[in-house]
Amino acid sequence: MWRHAAARRSAQIRRLLSTSAPSAGAGSAVRGPCIVHKRGTDILHDPWYNKDTAFPLTERDRLGLRGLLPPRVMSFEQQYERFINSYHSLEHNTQGEPDSVVSLAKWRILNRLHDRNETLYYRVLIDNIKDFAPIIYTPTVGLVCENYSGLFRRPRGMYFSAKDKGEMMSMIYNWPAEKVDMIVVTDGSRILGLGDLGVQGIGIPIGKLDVYVAAAGINPQKVLPIMLDVGTNNEELLEDKLYLGLRQPRLEGEEYLAVVDEFMEAVHARWPKAIVQVCVCRSHTLVAKSMMLHC
Repeated sequence: MWRHAAARRSAQIRRLLSTSAPSAGAGSAVRGPCIVHKRGTDILHDPWYNKDTAFPLTERDRLGLRGLLPPRVMSFEQQYERFINSYHSLEHNTQGEPDSVVSLAKWRILNRLHDRNETLYYRVLIDNIKDFAPIIYTPTVGLVCENYSGLFRRPRGMYFSAKDKGEMMSMIYNWPAEKVDMIVVTDGSRILGLGDLGVQGIGIPIGKLDVYVAAAGINPQKVLPIMLDVGTNNEELLEDKLYLGLRQPRLEGEEYLAVVDEFMEAVHARWPKAIVQVCVCRSHTLVAKSMMLHC
């Protein structure tokens, strides 16, 4: 039954993604073209608006893109086919390699697409969710989290830390979307049986939300993965020069709750109707207490 429901929701979101990219604050459906205020390379560097070589000549002229792209205009379907062919070539070229190497290589090619063209990325996931779910989420996401600091290329989602105490209410407005329907947050303390991975646990909220978008039809522009960094007790990470999180022991008890309280208050102030899923947090009782106060 869930497969039929997922298929219906996937068809709905496919129609959404086949239109022009949504603008910030758009409704749950996009009716006709949206107004794009960006121009030139700003569009090409924004994965929400970037269509790569699919921009027709009229849009290239109107948006200041002529000369910034190869001259051939490729359709969305041609781009889709090109990516799938590249993915299959990767599978062929990595035959015989260790499973971990192959899985990370597959994750990288999907992540590069995610960084460049989100419309095409979600179309690929929706049409191939059975094949790609193990890559964007378990089991591959565990490998990604373990190696996150070394794999990091560009930020995705938001990061709140113990060092931001007193600033979270203003920080929450740095997120560009006017409306957020669903938030997945973690403190990185218990990642898929791998233990305390600190800030590197951000891969869990990102992966969960991608699955929710592709399989459940949630609007991808209205989701937000969040890392709540309160330190880590993982000595290996604390000694790693590439580690991107706070280099301090993990907060406990009332200190931890104070950070969670401020975070939840900020989220509730801006998006009072948003669903907040707390995953793999060490102090479930404290988090539940805070959510009851603010939700």
